[in-house]
Amino acid sequence: MAEQTGRCTRWHMIFSGEVQFVGFRYTARLLAKKFGLSGWVRNLPDGRVELEAQGPVSDLRRFLLQLKSQPHFHIAHCAITPVEPDPSERRFTVRDTIE
Repeated sequence: MAEQTGRCTRWHMIFSGEVQFVGFRYTARLLAKKFGLSGWVRNLPDGRVELEAQGPVSDLRRFLLQLKSQPHFHIAHCAITPVEPDPSERRFTVRDTIE
């Protein structure tokens, strides 16, 4: 599903469905902290959510499974693209919406 660089993998994800104004970004931040992932999440102007997360593949998979199982939003589709890890990144943040 994703390429690995050493032990760290980074996924760029685009989520569609009922994912804005339902706590998606803050839930993603809490789950990322739980799994020790770094990255960021933000709303897109078209109603989708963009997210990048990095860490071990097993933790990224568990993060995604728990995100998809949340009852207060509905993910209709998730597109995942492997990208280069950012070795300097240490936290997971909620970013402003792109205008």
